[in-house]
Amino acid sequence: MSNWLPPSHPIVRDMMIPWAEKLKEASNGRIDVQILDAPLGPPPAHFDLAANGAVDLTFGVHGYTPGRFTLTEIAEMPFLADTSESLSVAFWRLYESDLAQAAEHRGTKVLGVFGHGPGLLFTKGKPVEPLSSLSGAKVRVAGNITNKLAEAMGMVSIQAPSPQSYEILSGGIADGIFFPVESVPFFKLESLVDTALRVPGGLYNVSFFFIMNQAKFDSLSDEDKAAVEKVSGEAFSRMAGQAWDAADAAGMKVIAETVDFHDATDAELVELQEKTKPMFDDLAAAYKAKGVDFDATLAKLKQEIATVAAE
Repeated sequence: MSNWLPPSHPIVRDMMIPWAEKLKEASNGRIDVQILDAPLGPPPAHFDLAANGAVDLTFGVHGYTPGRFTLTEIAEMPFLADTSESLSVAFWRLYESDLAQAAEHRGTKVLGVFGHGPGLLFTKGKPVEPLSSLSGAKVRVAGNITNKLAEAMGMVSIQAPSPQSYEILSGGIADGIFFPVESVPFFKLESLVDTALRVPGGLYNVSFFFIMNQAKFDSLSDEDKAAVEKVSGEAFSRMAGQAWDAADAAGMKVIAETVDFHDATDAELVELQEKTKPMFDDLAAAYKAKGVDFDATLAKLKQEIATVAAE
């Protein structure tokens, strides 16, 4: 498995390592996963590393390769879910029932999809209210959806993978960053941000994939394929969501006293919904181009999120 994050990151520590341990147990010790000490390429290259067989397993961010994955952007839209678990499980169910048939992940066996906790806007010395005060602010984004969100809010986008966040904020290159709570202390930004804008369901999310090279999966015995399936899919996506929710809770303990959280007022929420409507329209058009009904798919995702949240 190629890994581009520090070993202490929740994705590695609380998702990939436990999954590998569960797989070893489910296969009665026949399958042992080695997580490489150093990545075999930059974060945006990781899907192809698995698809081309350079590695057997990896994970990554759909949005790091803009334009390649269209349908998964639905899980990144504003105002969707208050927990990673509800979004991630619902996202997997939607992927399995509706999105997989588009074959956007050709060359790989998709073992899981998930999203982080509700995304916020964190700023450094920049007020978030009124919303007009954000006009012209430079903000780090992580893909197409956060890029469009920044534009909708009148801000200037700076594309950069999450490990570069400290550098661009400390160097004054960016005024703010879109992140879930967990990521602020993890990337050591607690001394760099002082204000946050929070909305019900999150301002955005980031869609992640967890994949295996398809040929590698096909080469396994039926017994070992069954072991992989047992610990993957919804079981993995639920574990990933629970891990991220726990990481968000731990992160909040670190930053609760130093970051001023502004919860959007009803009027601000209406304003944000109006500003972000073109994002939904754009994705609807992209869905239509692929022959998929966006409105029906979004309604299905929201219903699944509500179902999981009520469990």
